[in-house]
Amino acid sequence: MMRWFTPRPDSLLGQLRSPLYVRWQAGLSLYAIVGLFQGPLATGHFNWQWMGPTLLAVPVYLYLYARVYLGPLRQLEWHAAGIAVLGTALWCVNTAGFILPMMAGILLAYSPSWRHWLSGVAAITLLALAKVWLLGGELSLAAGVGLAGLFGGFSNVLYMHSARRDAELRLSQGEVRRLATLAERERIGRDLHDLLGHTLSLVALKSELAKRLALDEPARAQREMEEVERVARHALTEVRAAVTGMRRSDLAAELVSARLMLEASGVALEGAVPEGMALPEHIEAPLALVMREAITNIHRHARATRASVALSIGGKGIDMQIGDNGRGGLAAHGNGVSGMRERVRALGGTLSIDSPPRRGTVLSIHVPPPARASAVAPLPAVAAGPAHLPAAGSAA
Repeated sequence: MMRWFTPRPDSLLGQLRSPLYVRWQAGLSLYAIVGLFQGPLATGHFNWQWMGPTLLAVPVYLYLYARVYLGPLRQLEWHAAGIAVLGTALWCVNTAGFILPMMAGILLAYSPSWRHWLSGVAAITLLALAKVWLLGGELSLAAGVGLAGLFGGFSNVLYMHSARRDAELRLSQGEVRRLATLAERERIGRDLHDLLGHTLSLVALKSELAKRLALDEPARAQREMEEVERVARHALTEVRAAVTGMRRSDLAAELVSARLMLEASGVALEGAVPEGMALPEHIEAPLALVMREAITNIHRHARATRASVALSIGGKGIDMQIGDNGRGGLAAHGNGVSGMRERVRALGGTLSIDSPPRRGTVLSIHVPPPARASAVAPLPAVAAGPAHLPAAGSAA
């Protein structure tokens, strides 16, 4: 039974990943069924001439309506056309039957082609005019069918344009991540091959030589094994250094990741890492984590449309400023802010927040020059992971 209400992958809800807006609209629009009964009953005329056909039409309408959202998207226009024909036929015996052609015009706006939507609304309007012309009825209702399809469907057209653009952006982001992951795997493979290939071959050769010399020339075999130990320890040191470099967070990578995250949620990010900017790892890694925390909070809580990141380095030290035009009101002593302050304080720097309500947030960080910052004790390991910013404010 439940599979009847499960969207197909190629359906309207399936392709848009069942967005809340469409699901709510689908549920609220079902109240059109109430109008099919309320209209005739409000006039005080109850008889089976309209009640019987209406009762028969409702299950057909519900099936076609469900198929619009759950069926293949390529068949959406046919299902909407079926609703229009059904409603026009019902209109002949039920004065409220014009509601269904109206709904058909609005549902057509979910079509992938806005031209098909406009053509469909025009065809439904002509069908309504033909009913009024041949069988009688109010001309204003026929005109209202077309206007409802236009004005009611226009918001759906705008929403679908935005939703499809977001879906394409998510797909492109996924492809970028996939290619980046593939390139990183290839790089790591090359590095490990270059790093360990020669060393392990040398260890194997010297171990084989020591095995052959163990009985005849024990002293020489011992020297060979000492050489194997030295080479192995050297290789271990190089591997550790390489892994540390792979795990390292850097500002340029965080800025790219931030741009992908914010643009996916409709927030334009401005800013870039200055050309030739090079910072010691013990400074760059904490600053990258602070940037990550701030950007994550903008994405989750700020409700902004624009954000910016500014980086500069000079004789007085390093300055980083992250801002947004969101709702502001960032708490000054929340867990997330405390985590950022600890990272900056460990570098001997300062962090200030300007976050007036409804006027955005600006987070300013100043870190002393690397020579002075290096004298400060490193941040304890407990603060290495990104802390969650409070939901009460925007993040910058």
